[in-house]
Amino acid sequence: MGRRTFVVGDIHGDLDALRKLVGKMPTLEPTDTLVFLGDYVDRGPHSAEVVEVVRGFQRDAGFEVVCLRGNHEDAWLRVLDRRWDEFVFPPGNGCLATMRSYTGGPHPEPGTLFTPEEQEGLFSGAFFPRGRGRVVREPAAVPRGRARDLRARGPRGDQGRFLHPSEIVPPHAMLWTRTKSFFTDYRGKRVVVGHTVTDCLPADLSTHTPADPTDFWAGECVVAIDTGAGKDGFLTAIELPALRVWESR
Repeated sequence: MGRRTFVVGDIHGDLDALRKLVGKMPTLEPTDTLVFLGDYVDRGPHSAEVVEVVRGFQRDAGFEVVCLRGNHEDAWLRVLDRRWDEFVFPPGNGCLATMRSYTGGPHPEPGTLFTPEEQEGLFSGAFFPRGRGRVVREPAAVPRGRARDLRARGPRGDQGRFLHPSEIVPPHAMLWTRTKSFFTDYRGKRVVVGHTVTDCLPADLSTHTPADPTDFWAGECVVAIDTGAGKDGFLTAIELPALRVWESR
């Protein structure tokens, strides 16, 4: 059996979906690699548990496990370091669900706001001690000598071409940007992405052309597998290079 890479999309606190997906996937061999694209937390009811399960994979698996940073982890690191009210407080970002998964509070109904006591605990750092849950690493390795040239670049580089993620420094643009032009114009080594839910992507550009728009999205050089886990969707994984797909639903 050749080397295989299995990539898991955005989990967003949906522990049930993660368990169902893993139960459907084949047994991984020592030569395999399991990659999590990030966004482990927020929105779903079990962010703390998801982080611990992923940490368990890192600790105990007999194969390589790579845990990338999603934009939600990137945002929480900023919250812990210097506050970021604009990210934490909008109910749609699901941060209250993450906090309550650590404190034992009830999973919030849609639109529920932080209580004054929760706000105080959040910014004191008491509920989410530094070092806990930091399963993530930088999402791209940068060739030596390239950092200075790439420091100010976003997804588009020289001659207007879209850069491969390994060329983007710092990774902010790769973590946060979602533009239709990336899905239409990027050409190069295949990239598997999360972050943008697939039913928001143009179905006419997908070579997969699913009858269900919530299914995974496959363009010429980009495969998108954020299928809405944690917000009434499901969790998707893809095997490379075979392009086999597993779903939690």
